[in-house]
Amino acid sequence: MEANYPKYVLYGLLIVGSWLLSCLLHFQAFHLSLFPYPSTLLSRRVVLPLALDASFLPPPDDAAGVGDGAAQRISRKSSSPSSVAAKGAASSCEGRYVHMLEVPSRFDMLSGCVEGSPAFEDPYHVCVLMSNSGLGPVIPPGNSSDNADIIPSTGWYNTDQYALEVIFHNRMRRYECLTGDLAVATAVYVPFYPALELNRHKCGSSATERNVPSMEFLRWLSSQPSWAALGGRDHFIIAARTTWMFRREEAGDALGCGNSFLVQPESGNMTVMTYESNIWERRDFAVPYPTYFHPSSAGDVVAWQDRARAADRPWLFAFAGARRANGTLAIRDHIIDECTASPPRRCGMLDCSHGLEGSITCRSPRRLVALFASARFCLQPPGDSFMRRSSIDTIIAGCIPVFFHEASTFRKQYRWHERDVGEDSNADAATGTDHRRYSVLIDPDDVVEGRVRIEEILSRFTDDEVIAMREEVIKMIPRFVYKDPRVSFEGDMRDAFDISFDEIMGRMRRIKNGDVIGWKEDGDDDVVTKDS
Repeated sequence: MEANYPKYVLYGLLIVGSWLLSCLLHFQAFHLSLFPYPSTLLSRRVVLPLALDASFLPPPDDAAGVGDGAAQRISRKSSSPSSVAAKGAASSCEGRYVHMLEVPSRFDMLSGCVEGSPAFEDPYHVCVLMSNSGLGPVIPPGNSSDNADIIPSTGWYNTDQYALEVIFHNRMRRYECLTGDLAVATAVYVPFYPALELNRHKCGSSATERNVPSMEFLRWLSSQPSWAALGGRDHFIIAARTTWMFRREEAGDALGCGNSFLVQPESGNMTVMTYESNIWERRDFAVPYPTYFHPSSAGDVVAWQDRARAADRPWLFAFAGARRANGTLAIRDHIIDECTASPPRRCGMLDCSHGLEGSITCRSPRRLVALFASARFCLQPPGDSFMRRSSIDTIIAGCIPVFFHEASTFRKQYRWHERDVGEDSNADAATGTDHRRYSVLIDPDDVVEGRVRIEEILSRFTDDEVIAMREEVIKMIPRFVYKDPRVSFEGDMRDAFDISFDEIMGRMRRIKNGDVIGWKEDGDDDVVTKDS
C-alpha cells in the first residue's frame, strides 16, 4: 500500500484538475452570456484588403488607444451607431451611416504591394503609383528661381490619373459614420477598383479577358446580403476612368481597351462615379480627376491660391499634349501648328508627340504646373475622350481653361464642383442662373477651317477681364483638390471628395425614401415617382 502511494496521489490530482477545468469552462460560458462581445465581431471577421495593410498605405493616425493594426481596422469598420455618435457628438450620423463591404482577396488589385516587394523597384509599377494611400511618390523640391519652382516642398505628389479609387477608399476608411449594421446604413460603399482591374489588360487583349474579371465581381456582389434589400440601388462605387471605357459592349472587340463593366445589370443599379459622363444619356456622375496637390490643411490651400495668384504669366496661352496619328484629332494639329508659329512669348507648349521622350516630358508634374502657372489661358482640346486630367491641372495652376467642345466643359461634366451659387453675388439664387465666367469655349470647326485664330480670340480679353476670370478659377481650387487621406485635415474646407460624397449621400437618402430617381438635363437627380 505504501509502495503505491505516489500513484494514488497522481490519480487524485488528475481528478481534482479535471473538476477545476470543468468549473472554469462553465464559468466562462456563464460570463459570456452576461457580457457578450459586440455581435458584429462575433458574426463576421472584418479585414481590409491586404494591399491596404501594407505600410505604404498606412492606417488612419487618429484612432488612439487601439493596439495592433487588425484591432484598429475592426474597431473603425464595425462601429455601432452609438459608439460612432460618442466619438463625434458634434455631428450627427443620422441619415449618413455607410456600410463598407469587405471585398474578397481575389478581387484585390494591390495584393502584391507589400513592404519589401520587388515591385517597388519599378517606378511605373502600380504599387509605386498607388503608394502613400494612392497619392503616389512625393514630388521633390525644385531648385529654380522662376515658375519652374512654383510647387511647394510639401503637399504635392506625382499622382497617377487613375488613382482616385484608392484615394477614395482611404478617405472612406476615415469616415466617422461607418457602420457594420446594414439595418441602419443609408448607403453601401463598394471598395472595388474597376479602373485598376481594367489597367491590368493591355489594349488588344481579348474581350473575354477584359470582361470576365469584372463580371465575376458583379456576380459576387449581387449575391451579398447587402444587395438583397434594394437590388443594389443603395450601393455606390468609384470607377476611375471615363464612362466610355466601361461601356464596350462588343463581345468580339479584340482591339479594344475597355470592358462592359457599366453595361451589366448589376452596375446599372448602382450609383457610379466616373471621370467623364455621357452628357447626352446620363447613367453615371462625373467627378474630377485627382491632381498633384493634396493639402493637409485649409492654410495649405490658401497659401497655394496666393502663390497661383501672384505667379508671373508671360504666355498668352499654353498647351500640353500630343498629335494623334493620321490627323484623327485635327484641332490638336492646328493648336500645335499655331503655337509653333506664334510670335515670341505668346504661346508656351509641351509637345508630347515625340515617343518616349515626349511621354516622359508630359509626365513631369513640375514642368506641367510651371507651364500652366506661366500662362493666362490653357488650351484643353479633347483627347481620347472629352475630359482631360489636364483640365483639372489647369484649374489648380490658376489658368483660365479654353475648351473646344461642350462635353469638355465643367458646366456639363462637373456641375457639383463649380462654386456654389450662393457664394457669388452675381448669381441669381431664385433662378439658379450663374453669370460668373471662368472659361472660354471655342468652336473647333472655326479653327480647323481657318475662320478664326485662337490667338486673336484670346487677345480680345482685356487685362481686367482676365484678372476677374482668373480669380474665379482660383476660388474654385478647393473644390477640385483631394485632401491627403492619411491625416486629420486642419481647418474648414470642402474638397472634391466632400462635395461628391455629400451629393451621393443625398441621392442615397432619396432612394431609401422610396423615390424613383431619374435624370435632369443638367445631370442632377430628378425624382420621377415614389415606390408604392
